[in-house]
Amino acid sequence: DSARNGFSFKGIKDYLECYRSGKLTPTQVAKNIIAMLEDCDKSTPPLRAIVQWDQEQIMLMAEASTTRYKNKCTLSCLDGIPVCLKEEFKVVPYHHRVGTVYLGTQPETEDATVAKKLREAGAIIIGVSNMHELGTGATGCNPNRYHKIPRNPYNPNHFTGGSSSGSAAAVAAGLCPVAIGTDGGGSVRIPSSFCGVVGLKGTFGRISCHGCLPLSYSTVSVGPICTSVADAAIVYSILAEPDLLYPYGLKQPKATLSDMCAPDLKGLKLGVDWTFFKACDAEVLSACEKAVKHLQSLGASVVEVSLPEMEEVRVAHVICILSEMRDFLQPDFNKHFHEMNLETRASLALACQFTALDYIKANRQRTRSMRFLQEIFSTVNCILTPAVPCTAPRIHESDLLTGNSDMSFTVRSMRFMQLGNFTGIPGLVVPIGYSTAGLPISLQVMAKWWDEAVLLRIGLKLEQFRDQTKKPSIYYDILA
Repeated sequence: DSARNGFSFKGIKDYLECYRSGKLTPTQVAKNIIAMLEDCDKSTPPLRAIVQWDQEQIMLMAEASTTRYKNKCTLSCLDGIPVCLKEEFKVVPYHHRVGTVYLGTQPETEDATVAKKLREAGAIIIGVSNMHELGTGATGCNPNRYHKIPRNPYNPNHFTGGSSSGSAAAVAAGLCPVAIGTDGGGSVRIPSSFCGVVGLKGTFGRISCHGCLPLSYSTVSVGPICTSVADAAIVYSILAEPDLLYPYGLKQPKATLSDMCAPDLKGLKLGVDWTFFKACDAEVLSACEKAVKHLQSLGASVVEVSLPEMEEVRVAHVICILSEMRDFLQPDFNKHFHEMNLETRASLALACQFTALDYIKANRQRTRSMRFLQEIFSTVNCILTPAVPCTAPRIHESDLLTGNSDMSFTVRSMRFMQLGNFTGIPGLVVPIGYSTAGLPISLQVMAKWWDEAVLLRIGLKLEQFRDQTKKPSIYYDILA
């Protein structure tokens, strides 16, 4: 529980207090959400966070939850909690478009594992959220007719980040306290950072990807986007377990939240490669350095580490993710080329240039990098970096029509993200402050494989560093 002055996002706890006290029912909350969804589609510019929703579906789930509260037989602490899922997941009865205009021509008849688990927990799925077409970019810019460009709730003239763009925007705008995204090159953590919310990328295989379009099978992890670290921990604890339909996570150790609520950080060693850490904008660096000092003041020690071969990691990650996407999307590239956004065409065309030899060498680099990390994690509990080297970029008029392809921005925004995707280690981003322009800045914590618990422990303490939370300029108070 972190009581604070001024504005604070409404989280799971606030919803549960309303339901348990009888102040509001899930049915009343659902009616509020439907009114807000209608409103944010009509606003200028439209928010475009949720791209498919169905009033009848929302009300059915809400009424079932209301009955459970009345009979005191709730399913979990997500019962009655509004959630959305990135369009990359199959969610009944929505179209599985994955940010395109040509996929998902028929409504889905089967849920992805994550959607199924959320339903079993009693959550109210309010719809599917916007995303960068086929997850191929870091801005969230998707000008096609079904999606349009989601707006950053802190400043609607700026991007949300991608590719889980709508998920982060929905949480930051108050439409739901929980959203689910996928992360193959920062796709949960970049939009969470740009939109000033918490994003967790689980260890590779920790949360099932079954029912998600398999764009890149070796780099993508699933994770929650939430208004707080505590909420991310709740969602993680419900979703993280082996799934027989998803072989990569079958051998995982049991997910725990051990020591998450320890009063301090005594005994923890935080690894920082300062040369790597400092390659970011001055405002971002200043906030992140102060946040590291805050963690030290709680008893943690900062240990200088060296992250070797980061340039090789960067290139090898791009080769792996693009080669795997190109392999999977080969039929689409041949058949639907003219229906794709220009940026998607460019990225997939670039991927054609990689050879089998490049892919083999990139995977050898992965083995090396994992070995280096094993050594580093034998001396420290986690690695700290800024989340993204800059704040959310501005949207230009031309982006609305033709999209946006800025390779130098994409490369830069993924700088601190790729190590986690390439080697499969988990990462958590937590908002720590704002730029002078009022845009969010976040710090990233990464830990060894399967050790999400230490991330959440450090994340809880990191939240206390930010002296105040600024209210986004687009914000819907569903509980008001």
